[in-house]
Amino acid sequence: MRLSRYFLPTLKENPSEAQIVSHRLMLRAGMVRQSSAGIYTWLPLGYRVLDKIADIVRAEQARAGAQELLMPTVQPAELWRRSERYDDYGPEMLRFKDRHEREMLYGPTNEELITELFANAVRSYKELPKNLFHIQWKFRDEIRPRFGVMRGREFLMKDGYSFDLDYDSARHAYNTMFLAYLRTFARMGLTAIPMAADTGPIGGDLSHEFLILAETGESQVHAHRDLLAMDWSARDIDYDDRAAVRAAVGSFTDRYAATDEKHDPAKDAELGDALVTARGIEVGHIFYFGTKYSARLGAVVQGPNGEDVTVEMGSYGIGVSRLVGAIIEASHDDNGII
Repeated sequence: MRLSRYFLPTLKENPSEAQIVSHRLMLRAGMVRQSSAGIYTWLPLGYRVLDKIADIVRAEQARAGAQELLMPTVQPAELWRRSERYDDYGPEMLRFKDRHEREMLYGPTNEELITELFANAVRSYKELPKNLFHIQWKFRDEIRPRFGVMRGREFLMKDGYSFDLDYDSARHAYNTMFLAYLRTFARMGLTAIPMAADTGPIGGDLSHEFLILAETGESQVHAHRDLLAMDWSARDIDYDDRAAVRAAVGSFTDRYAATDEKHDPAKDAELGDALVTARGIEVGHIFYFGTKYSARLGAVVQGPNGEDVTVEMGSYGIGVSRLVGAIIEASHDDNGII
């Protein structure tokens, strides 16, 4: 297409509402326009970038054995009541009634919907494991949306879900996705540092955030310097080799990395010059939560001995639209690390 016909409404001046470099540049370059607080129209240039990032995410998910589907954005409230999350999720959830007075919600995440789908379709352990994902628009009613696409109310997210027969298999699925995330971010030129994290409203007792270093990050990061030099863009690990996958994950988790809420001042002091302290932007988050949803929503299969087995689950998120801003922020960072 000729440039003269391309829809590219650029700006000469920095918009007053844009506080960080990615927000300023995306507005000035004609990538996005704000529709309302925390909600953006993606213009042709920005949408091309968004699609390219989504394609990298898809490729690495497929390489890790995940299958893509597409679930609806609107979900019935009753499904969330069955999981006991409807009342607990809080005001970030957009709730409404349809014309028949049925309570509905605009999904902030999809654990309930995918678990019900699995429960109605899979009957035997022979059909396991399963790993399903989609790339879908979400809505979370942030109290203070800011920083452009970095913290919007409507955003594009890759969320995936694994189903396994037992704990060991579920942990292998978790470890596989851990490495797939490292490859995904490395292919975008980003050094993502995995660190143990709180599970929040998703639940479970095992979780890792993936943060890239940038001065505008919302989290304070304390990490071993070696983690910044571990390039995974070209690694070719056989994801079916459980021992190799476990060892590769351990090469990261054995090194110190913590957000400000979880860091240990004693370990900081022990590392000395090997410690890096910087700001970080969360671009991915993975969870293992066992049978939290499968038990409540009836995701049960027949096991090898004919007994009913409640499947083990994990979930895996990447902020696809957030990555556009994060890449710009990281490339303009001047802390001397990236």
